[in-house]
Amino acid sequence: MIQHQNWKRLSVFALLGLLLSWIVSCSTGNVTNNPAKSSRQEVEFWTMQLQPQFTDYFNKLIATFEAENKSVKVRWVDVPWNDMPSKILTAVSAKTAPDVVNLNPVFATQLAARNAWLELDEKIPQPLRQSYLPNIWQASTLNGKSFGIPWYLATQITIYNKDLFQRAGISKPPVTYAELAQVAKQVKEKTGKYAFFITFVPEDSAEVLESFVQMGVKLVDAQGKAAFNSPEGKAAFQYWVDLYKQGLLPKEVLTAGHRKGIELYQAGETAILVTGAEFFNTIAKNAPEIAKVSAIAPQITGKTGKRSVAVMNLVIPRNTPEADAALKFALFVTNDQNQLAFAKEANVLPSTVKALANPYFKSVAADSSTVDRARVVSASQMKQAEVLIPAMKKVNVLQRLIYDNLQAAMLGQKSIKQALADAATEWNQN
Repeated sequence: MIQHQNWKRLSVFALLGLLLSWIVSCSTGNVTNNPAKSSRQEVEFWTMQLQPQFTDYFNKLIATFEAENKSVKVRWVDVPWNDMPSKILTAVSAKTAPDVVNLNPVFATQLAARNAWLELDEKIPQPLRQSYLPNIWQASTLNGKSFGIPWYLATQITIYNKDLFQRAGISKPPVTYAELAQVAKQVKEKTGKYAFFITFVPEDSAEVLESFVQMGVKLVDAQGKAAFNSPEGKAAFQYWVDLYKQGLLPKEVLTAGHRKGIELYQAGETAILVTGAEFFNTIAKNAPEIAKVSAIAPQITGKTGKRSVAVMNLVIPRNTPEADAALKFALFVTNDQNQLAFAKEANVLPSTVKALANPYFKSVAADSSTVDRARVVSASQMKQAEVLIPAMKKVNVLQRLIYDNLQAAMLGQKSIKQALADAATEWNQN
């Protein structure tokens, strides 16, 4: 699944929860090989909504693997984005899960907590584990045990409307949330438009929850109890409540999901869109006039300097009868060469140290496209990038409790102090 705004939604179906609206039935997933019975081992491989755009890429990838591993054939099934949660949960429960599954670490953690995935630390030598970016490998661990192999990544960038900035008298895009608040005020006063849109719908994007972490909020302590009822948590609540009460956020932030933000930016009604680098092509297609006046800047962050990253990984069910072949295929898909090839094909980032160090991600010519510049900005953020929401059970409940109480404070139904206390009390009772 490539489109970053929808990728963030995967955090929604376990936060989840954000980071990439196409329909393909699982039952009609592409089968690379002749389905006739054979004596070869069969590895069933599920991806999320990568057909038809990447069908040729995966057919060639699988053919290469099978040529190098004559005793194995790979059956590729591409699952619609919205169907994956129910399909994989059902398959794991029925012990009919595929041998290799493309998931998101936050959702995969929910099943890792049930001991669903093969533990990888003893299966993959440490030098090979270290070929992946350390922060990204860590995202697929729970209680110190590795359950997933990192695959492709995306960091958020800031896309901004130069015309609206000029009308508002703003010379450069905001770097921090403090600067963003000032830009929001200036854009509203000078143009009558909003600077940006962000959703507070509990079942949608985790962007607000991630902003808490960037502002220095610790969400839970070592025992899993609420840690956000703190001075930093109060400041984060205050930040968003103030923006809303001052009329600097559209009222729809309480009821509309992240797609509303895309619509507003493409309509020229907001000055900033936070999204993935790969999404700029969509803006160029849907709103070419807006794309012409758009520029790229790094992701907005808080005092911690942390940058969020959306991760896709590969997991292997614990009870697969083809564990060795499945692991070999998963490592093949995610090796340096294939990660680099797929990153170029899909305009995403690789998760191995060597692939990310490729000059393709380091610099572009002066006359390069905005998309190429966006790729370099996105890759440059990986040193500070991490999965901001810690792996934990019921992370979707945590998001709901914080968002619900934050909304109550924004609407004046609760004081910030009461909203924080209520969210913390409810979380600790879970």
